[in-house]
Amino acid sequence: MGFARTCSVALVGVEGVVVEVQADLEPGVAAFTLVGLPDKSLIESRERVRAAVVNSGAEWPQKKLTVGLSPASVPKGGSGFDLAVACAVLGAAERLDPRELTDLMMIGELGLDGRVRPVRGVLPAVLAAADAGYRQVVVPEQTVAEASLVPGISVLGVRTLRQLIAVLADEPVPDEEDPRGEGRPDPSLAGLVVPGTGVGAGLPPGDHTPDLADVAGQHSARRALEVAAAGRHHIFFKGPPGAGKTMLAERLPGLLPPLSPKESLEVTAVHSVAGTLPPGQPLVHRPPYCAPHHSATMASLVGGGTGLPRPGAVSLAHHGVLFVDEAAECSPRVLDALRQPLESGHVVVARAAGMMRMPARILLALAANPCPCGRHGTTGGGCECRPSTIRRYRARLSGPLMDRVDLRIAVEPVARAELIALGRGAESTAAVAERVRTARERAAARFAGTPWHTNSEVPGHELRTRWQVHPGALAQAERDLECGLLTARGLDRVLRVAWTAADLAGRDRPTREDVNWALELRTGVRRGALTAAGGVGDRHETATARPPHEQR
Repeated sequence: MGFARTCSVALVGVEGVVVEVQADLEPGVAAFTLVGLPDKSLIESRERVRAAVVNSGAEWPQKKLTVGLSPASVPKGGSGFDLAVACAVLGAAERLDPRELTDLMMIGELGLDGRVRPVRGVLPAVLAAADAGYRQVVVPEQTVAEASLVPGISVLGVRTLRQLIAVLADEPVPDEEDPRGEGRPDPSLAGLVVPGTGVGAGLPPGDHTPDLADVAGQHSARRALEVAAAGRHHIFFKGPPGAGKTMLAERLPGLLPPLSPKESLEVTAVHSVAGTLPPGQPLVHRPPYCAPHHSATMASLVGGGTGLPRPGAVSLAHHGVLFVDEAAECSPRVLDALRQPLESGHVVVARAAGMMRMPARILLALAANPCPCGRHGTTGGGCECRPSTIRRYRARLSGPLMDRVDLRIAVEPVARAELIALGRGAESTAAVAERVRTARERAAARFAGTPWHTNSEVPGHELRTRWQVHPGALAQAERDLECGLLTARGLDRVLRVAWTAADLAGRDRPTREDVNWALELRTGVRRGALTAAGGVGDRHETATARPPHEQR
């Protein structure tokens, strides 16, 4: 009778659960039983493991073999358990010393020839192993860079099971030939990508960043875009086709600061599990950008699928931008599913096979036409939509969803003079991003010692009691609240935008002008004249024409 155990990791969403892999050999008719709530792909590992062990030069035990995966109550799936199962079997057969396997964490799929193939989700799996106290992991050599991102972990990358057996048995390690032909990609990397998702889905394309200087005109929308990036405020663009709504939204990720080390690990873990992490890019440094089509289903947006749910677009855009173009064409039910993630920063998906919690702290950008034909309210006119049709079209964006959107911008068609003058005096993405970075640093210094980093994360109660605005600054907002033009949530969000405007202007707290401008960005209603920082401004100049952070 022989017994051995080692460990692997089961992924539940983007979180890992340490699984103990136990192998027991008893006298009896040769059989291989796998228990512990495995799925179909894991049950098939019996044949892969048997062939890999034999083709690696080891003898397969001709006894009654039982492999248990504990805890048995956690659903387990995927091919990442193959390596741990094979080593546990070899330990029980005394080909390997069982004591050498106890403190090892093993992740990898086995080919029939004994090659170790990479699997998705290595980073969250190694993070779970580190949290559980493991300090040594064995992974396929193609994912060593990804596993090495976790500090305090010793990573061993192997190409074949034969190499791992030699390392554990303290034997000479054989040289294994590279399976790639000259000029051909590694075929084993196909296992890292989910079919149909596309490599890099939700990630910035290469090193190219669309420049804000390419946008002609749209001065109010550009300033609102800066506020959205500085405070991570959700934004809604409404305007006719061709006005530049999509161009503006595509340039929003370039205004965001690079991800912090902690944020990079979180984003990389999500994309690793989803199978959208490009090979050779072990760590994501830039904020992701995800723009699903308006026909996207609820499962593709918030997460779902057969069995345990998979990350959706809202999780792929974690710490980045989720852009929903043609929002009024989307299913209202699908859009309303975003309401809870926008408040909590995560999404909880419950299915019959289990429940999964996925991160979803996003900056939401919406864009829509004013009516089905898109010409309502334009200078040229020509809209033939009936008033009832326009009302129904706009009602597809529900009130509760729009109440969570801080900035609502009317994007007007570009004038001929502005289009011809493109590139003359237009600020670049780098210039605006520098102001955004400075404003973020001011906010971070103010929130030092708290769990918040940006203005959009701070609860309204804290803003109203802990950080005070200038006396009388909330007069107009309080009147709107009394009249029912503003909800309690809306007042909190106006305060957050006002603090962002103050950070961009370099002020220690918001003034009346900051609050009134934030009210205009939310409601679209002009709030009268603004005074300049150093004196009296033009009484005919509106908040739209001159935002507070430009009043130096």
